[in-house]
Amino acid sequence: MSTPSQIIAKLKILETLYRHGKANDTISQTLDKIINLELADCQQTYQELEAEIQTFEQQYNMASAEFYQRFHSGELGDELDFIEWNAFYEMGTALQEQIKVLQSTDTLL
Repeated sequence: MSTPSQIIAKLKILETLYRHGKANDTISQTLDKIINLELADCQQTYQELEAEIQTFEQQYNMASAEFYQRFHSGELGDELDFIEWNAFYEMGTALQEQIKVLQSTDTLL
């Protein structure tokens, strides 16, 4: 398995080829597939997290954004449910950002 720095080096090689007009359709199609697979995986995981988050929202009759603010200001304590909800919310937020990045390639294509 490649390290992150090895992967970045490989991507830089592809970038160099593209900048010099030496790329081919196979590389382009492969990159599109990789991005689409990663996007689908992120969207699936996000949907699963959202289901968990909605359970907490219903159980505590509170929107996650409000919960997050109150939890981090110390108003709610540190019950296991709150720690788990906080983790799901933060993971969901991170996934939303990742999805935006992956979808931004649509505007580049």
